[in-house]
Amino acid sequence: MITIAKRFTFDAAHSLPQCGEHHKCSRLHGHTYGVELRLRGELDKRGFIVDYDELAAAWAPIYAELDHRYLNDIPGLECSSTEAVVRWVFERFAKTSIGKFLVSVRVDESSTTWAEYAP
Repeated sequence: MITIAKRFTFDAAHSLPQCGEHHKCSRLHGHTYGVELRLRGELDKRGFIVDYDELAAAWAPIYAELDHRYLNDIPGLECSSTEAVVRWVFERFAKTSIGKFLVSVRVDESSTTWAEYAP
């Protein structure tokens, strides 16, 4: 088995009111999120698991749902912690035509904080 990965970014705002009014994350703020999609499988006749262009095409509609949005307004992301975002991305990508190869998703909220989902 071979694992491949591709990184993407999106920009979005969110707030975490469940943290309490005195917590800095309860206020509206934004991030440039990093997303890493990892896929695993056997090589096909082209020598790929999945062509990176196919991977990017599968990501495009998910990106459109997230980029320059207020995450809390997206169904399923009313609680928009990084942990919730990473699971949401995984579940969306798993439904794509190449989702059967997906093994994990990592979402970076900043250069020092991230969450990974690998069911």
